[in-house]
Amino acid sequence: MFSQLRSRFGSALAIGIILMIVIWLIGMVILPQVLMIDYSFRPNLLPAELGGPKDHYSLINYQTLFNNKIHLSIFFKTIWSSVSVTLLTLLLCYPLAFYLAKVATPGQAAICMLLLIIPFWINEILRTFSWYIILAYKGPLNALLQAMGLTERPIRFLSGNGGVMIGMVYAYILFMVFPIYNGIESLDNNQIKAARNLGAGWLRTHFRVVIPHAKPGIATGCIMTFMLAAGSYAVPALLGSPGSRWFTQIIYNWFFEGGNWNQGAAYAFLLLLICIGFIALIMRIFRVGLGDIAR
Repeated sequence: MFSQLRSRFGSALAIGIILMIVIWLIGMVILPQVLMIDYSFRPNLLPAELGGPKDHYSLINYQTLFNNKIHLSIFFKTIWSSVSVTLLTLLLCYPLAFYLAKVATPGQAAICMLLLIIPFWINEILRTFSWYIILAYKGPLNALLQAMGLTERPIRFLSGNGGVMIGMVYAYILFMVFPIYNGIESLDNNQIKAARNLGAGWLRTHFRVVIPHAKPGIATGCIMTFMLAAGSYAVPALLGSPGSRWFTQIIYNWFFEGGNWNQGAAYAFLLLLICIGFIALIMRIFRVGLGDIAR
């Protein structure tokens, strides 16, 4: 990397770029994570007790989660729901990505891309709130369903996890569709034609030709969607009912309402470990490495 930067920008500028990257990684990524881990193993003490006999490392903050059945159930529900959001987004985005990469004309692909991107020019909270209006008990969706005679009474879309799932699939669709699109676009059309000429159906062609080629893009999309869903706060806060709390809301409460940063750090670190484990699992399932994902 340094040799490439040096050949392009010169030694002085290359060293400066490397230093800025290192400073950014240490100051914005590594140190906050190290502090979070340190906090998670320390008890929540008064300022006068810091450095005293009570200030020692322990697993008390982690034990709190496993002893609290409500928080533990929310934790597992968040992980399972994030996996569900990832699968739903994948099922929605794969056909769309294939259409954009191999079926649509350049003009059609450009229009579809524009229609996908334009809504994301608006703030995420405003986009999420728009779904709150659409899915409301007396919102336009219920009014349309009743006008068409499909329902006799309004449906409570925002009761349970339904509204949260819809909002998250919509919020993170671009993070799934673009990596898959990039993976499929580089596939030679002649390979698809050859599979079809040899008698393979469309389903077999996708499983034997398209998907193996697009594995890095699919893995990247799944990783990004899962991590964003698991760490989301705005979507479940706006579209979730009281019985559909997200684990990030519990973490937020520990930090900003309970004032217990140590407990919040323990919860956040456990969520981070789950995300790292999911990344390793996806890389193993799709048999891709970090280099493949980085492309």
